[in-house]
Formats: sequence, structure tokens, C-alpha cells
Amino acid sequence: MKTPAATERTAGDPELAWRVLGLLNLYRLVVPSVLVALALLAARFQLLAASPALFTAVAGLVGLAIGSFLNVVIHRLPLVLERQWRARAAELEGRQPAAPTEAYGLVRPRSRCPACQAPIRAVHNVPVVSWLLLHGRCAACGAPISARYPLVELATGAAFAVVAWHFGFGMAAVLGCVFTAYLVALTGIDLDRQLLPDILTVPLLWIGLIASAWFGAGEAPPPAVLGDAVIGAVAGYGFLWLVFHLFRLITGKEGMGYGDFKLFAAIGAWLGWQMLPLVLLLAAFVGAAVGIALMAAHRLGRSVPIPFGPYLAGAAWIALLWGPGLVERYLRFAGLG
Repeated sequence: MKTPAATERTAGDPELAWRVLGLLNLYRLVVPSVLVALALLAARFQLLAASPALFTAVAGLVGLAIGSFLNVVIHRLPLVLERQWRARAAELEGRQPAAPTEAYGLVRPRSRCPACQAPIRAVHNVPVVSWLLLHGRCAACGAPISARYPLVELATGAAFAVVAWHFGFGMAAVLGCVFTAYLVALTGIDLDRQLLPDILTVPLLWIGLIASAWFGAGEAPPPAVLGDAVIGAVAGYGFLWLVFHLFRLITGKEGMGYGDFKLFAAIGAWLGWQMLPLVLLLAAFVGAAVGIALMAAHRLGRSVPIPFGPYLAGAAWIALLWGPGLVERYLRFAGLG
């Protein structure tokens, strides 16, 4: 309720009165517009829910865009972490950290050509299409651009589409795409740097646990039932930790890194403890087969370490989609089901 003084100020100040009317008109325009936008969004969601093919196509297009960003994460995140580690090391040694020449992160600066450092225009940054139209070369200097960039985009788009088609419209598909995006990023970084950063593995674990607490009441993950997710996280970390120390005790060498423990724990949090044996068997089998093939082709020495994260990630993605069916078939084959 306005006081008399406030009423007199409003009545005696035409500019203030016009401002009040302007705010009221803005409110009358904005609120209906927001409601209409929400109604259109809900209608589109209903359309996606009613058409699996359309939902799959939209998920694939979103995956292409996400894949373009994952290329940035794969390339820049290790560099950002390395700069942070160097700065902390300098502080611990009592040295002045080197002043950065420019802000460097996942968003800034803009993407540049690795050869000539020319900024990449938005029209040249359309996933897959731009690379094809430019014949895999920089528009400014003509230097070749690695085919890895469109391959990551295509892989992410295809994986999103498969997840959307498998789960259908709903929260399981959304969570499956989130899980997939993390796995793609971790795979790329581990292949490049043999590194599984905590900044990715730990949030992935917590997202899985939170999703299990919030949504975990379905028949199959994602997400797993909360109890299965918690046991999966503990068992995933603890089992690889035990294998690591036993291997080091026997051979005197470190067979894997702590990032593998955390990734396996995150997989357990997302899929539940029941899927961990399947994931580990698939990852170990494929990893051993690839390693033997590379050594047989003389492309890899016995002393060269092979990152285990990509095999865990690939096996986890297979278990996400077909894990329960594979486990059931195996149990029937073994006469246990």
C-alpha cells in the first residue's frame, strides 16, 4: 500500500509515472511471451515424444554441436591444467609464476588455426560440414586440419542418436547423452595425454550418484538405483585400487593410473555394481587384443604404456545400452540364469 507521500511523488512526477506505466506494459508483454514460449516448447517436446525418428535426429544434431565443444575440451583442458600446475609449482618453490600473455580457457580465446593462428570464423566452424567444404584445410593459410575434429563430432552425434533411439524420449536418454559426452571427452584426453582429469571423472561420479538419488527408480540404468550406485562407486574404485597395488607388489611396476580408478568408480555410480564385471571384462579383452595387435605390427614396444581409459569408456557405453541383455545371455549360457 502506497503512503500519501509516495502517491504525491508519483502524481507530481510525470517521468516517474511514465516509468511505472512502462514497467507495467513491459510486464504485460513479457509474461504472455514467456508463457507462449513455454507452451511452444512443451508442444515441441510432445512432438519429440510422439516421433522417435525426429527425437533421434534432433539428438544426433545436438550431438554434433556437443562434439564440436568436446574437441575444444580434449585439446585445451590438459593445457589449462598444465598451466595451473606450473603456477602452483612455482608458488611452492617460491618463484613468481610466469604472467599469462592472454586469458586461456575453454571459452577464450576463440578457436584458431594451429599453423597460422588465424581466428576461425563462425561460418568455418560448423561441425563436419565446414571441414568437408574446406577440404580439411585452413581457410586462411591452407594448412591441413586433422581429421580427428570431424571424427569426434561424428562419433558424438552418432552416439547421441543411438542413445536417443535406444531409450526413447525421456530422462534416461538425456542422462545417457550426458554420460556419453563425458566418456568421449575422457577418451580423447587419455589417448592424447594418458590423463583422466579429476575435473571430469569426479563430477561424472557425483552426477551419477545425484541422478540415482533423484531419478533412480527405473527398471534399468541410467540411472541406477541409489544403493546399487553407491556400491558400484565404492566397488569400482576399490577393485582397481587393489589390482593396482597387487600388480605393483608382484612386478614393481604401476599397471594403471588413479584416474582409471575414478573412472571405473564413476561407471559404477552410473550403471550400478552389477555392470562392473561386464565392463571390466570387455575393456580388458579389447585392450589386450589391441595391444597384442600393435606389438605384432611392431607399432608398439612392450615397455610403452597403453591408456586403459578409452577401453573402460567404450565398454561402459556398450553396457549402458545392452549391458542387462548381455549379462542375462551370459548367465543363460553358463546355466546360471
